[in-house]
Amino acid sequence: MLDLQKLRRDTAGVAQQLLRRRYTLDVERFSQIEADRKTLQSRQQALQNERNRSSKEIGRRKASGEEANEMLGAMQQVSSELETIEQQLTAVQDQLSKLLQGIPNIPHESVPEGQTEEDNLEMRRWGEPREFDFEPRDHVTLGADLEMMDFDGAAKISGSRFVVLSGPLSRLQRALTQFMLDLHTQEHGYVETYVPFLVNSDALFGTGQLPKFEEDQFSTDTDPKYFLIPTAEVPVTNLYRDQILEEGALPVRRVCHTPCFRREAGSHGKDTRGMIRQHQFEKVELVHVVRPSESWETLEVLTRHAEAVLQRLELPYRVVTLCTGDLGFSSAKTYDLEVWLPGQQAYREISSCSNFEDFQARRMRSRWRNPETGKPELVHTLNGSGLAVGRTMVAVMENGQNEDGSVRIPEALRPYLGGTEVIRRGD
Repeated sequence: MLDLQKLRRDTAGVAQQLLRRRYTLDVERFSQIEADRKTLQSRQQALQNERNRSSKEIGRRKASGEEANEMLGAMQQVSSELETIEQQLTAVQDQLSKLLQGIPNIPHESVPEGQTEEDNLEMRRWGEPREFDFEPRDHVTLGADLEMMDFDGAAKISGSRFVVLSGPLSRLQRALTQFMLDLHTQEHGYVETYVPFLVNSDALFGTGQLPKFEEDQFSTDTDPKYFLIPTAEVPVTNLYRDQILEEGALPVRRVCHTPCFRREAGSHGKDTRGMIRQHQFEKVELVHVVRPSESWETLEVLTRHAEAVLQRLELPYRVVTLCTGDLGFSSAKTYDLEVWLPGQQAYREISSCSNFEDFQARRMRSRWRNPETGKPELVHTLNGSGLAVGRTMVAVMENGQNEDGSVRIPEALRPYLGGTEVIRRGD
């Protein structure tokens, strides 16, 4: 959530910055709400002062035996008007809160201008796409030929956008997860974390999924209502909601493996083939909570940690900076890692690494005590996929495929698969 005081001080400037991401701030509505708030608060203050003065005078008159009925009647009218004003002020504050909740984060000045993913800026590449002496297949065909990837069976028990893995492919997914967790905990210094997969609405509000993106969430029909997590970012980041962290507690660096659940309400007809966009998938998530002065350096470190997974797995990829029009709601800046998929002859997103600055922290009321001032200040939060497990398996399959339909396993994964070097049909 944006800083309300900043929005009040420089409404036009904030509106101009938001235009970079194709968001039009309703300045007229905001100004009207603010005018109503000021008028009501001014009247509220005047009525409270009048009530206080009348109360003292009534007390004095009663103590001296003077008549005070007329003043009592007048004070009842003041109290009645004050109650009405307070109700109106609550309604105006609710309008202001709802307006604020729908405003996205301000893009960092380094974010390139643009409208769609076509305008994203490529920063660097690693590895060269493999040249095949046969026509490379996509993961759906490879999985079917191996008889280890079943979309029809998943549709029978659940519906579209689900998959059943079996045999070595199921084991490969587990191996990828363990490999990522080991890399991030043993070499990158993250604390492994296990969290609930069901969260309350406060948690989704804190990281920015609610109220704007409620249609993308799976939820329970219970009281209280629970939501299936769309990413481990939600529960892990919210561990610091309503907290004041002492200086020694920062920086926070956590890694968490969870299933993720998304309705994908806004992506009808997009990536319907295979495992690229599913309702249920798994990720290894990296979460940072840091001092504001460290967040931009941390974004670079976080991105390098995600890149390390792809490099160890020998998967060609590129890093792109998302343009203003492609930026997520809560993010101030995002790097996407896009892995090369021979079956699609394209780079596809496998990780997003984002700096939210204090946008999430303000929603969560997550702070740290600055030792220089002794006062609580908002922290900065960041997160990134390290990596999306299903898409990583897709990349391993497509990049490691052989002409006979078997799949070569990268050396870094072989210890997690009992030394297996190749997955073949019938294994």
